[in-house]
Amino acid sequence: MPTTDLRAAVTARYTEVNGEHPMTAADDAYVSAQFTVLEELCATRGRDAAEVRELMLAGRLPLPAYLRSDGAEMVPVDYFALADRAGGVDALRAWFTAHWADPARGAEEWEAYLSGRYVCLVSVTPTTIQRKDQLVAAIETTLATPAPQSPEWLRDLHALVDELHVLEPSFTQYDRLRFGGPTSRDRCITAVRERYPRRSSSPSGV
Repeated sequence: MPTTDLRAAVTARYTEVNGEHPMTAADDAYVSAQFTVLEELCATRGRDAAEVRELMLAGRLPLPAYLRSDGAEMVPVDYFALADRAGGVDALRAWFTAHWADPARGAEEWEAYLSGRYVCLVSVTPTTIQRKDQLVAAIETTLATPAPQSPEWLRDLHALVDELHVLEPSFTQYDRLRFGGPTSRDRCITAVRERYPRRSSSPSGV
């Protein structure tokens, strides 16, 4: 398939997955700082961009994380890292899904990975996916029985939030549109820190 047709096909698949939402100048700036243009990454890695697009369309590599407003296909800088660790694209699916004991859950996470929508993690690996899920669940469980007057409760809550903060990027307004509402950072980091601020230690002797 000609390069122009491949790009159009990837754009169509991306829109099918994410819907049609505007990218603002701020969105573009964020994406340009955090991600890289597919063709530029392929050039530095000795990969053929047309072949990578074919693999995207075949469900063997993830779709772009974002389409910048100029149409550039934006992918993580470590886009090829998991395939390299797995021993190649042919081995990637089996390697990836094997990280989940439940085959159905592994297959579900594989489809989510292929969608390119795992922009909720600075680095997307089975380990970080699982840890993010664990942290979000633990934060929600902790919030279900609030005890803000307890130093121990606050300490444990902020330890979870701080760890999630390291795993997650800041997101864009575009993400809130395509995900249909607040992001996990909005809900589990920003809102939690605002509602349950850390306690300041009183100065000695006061």
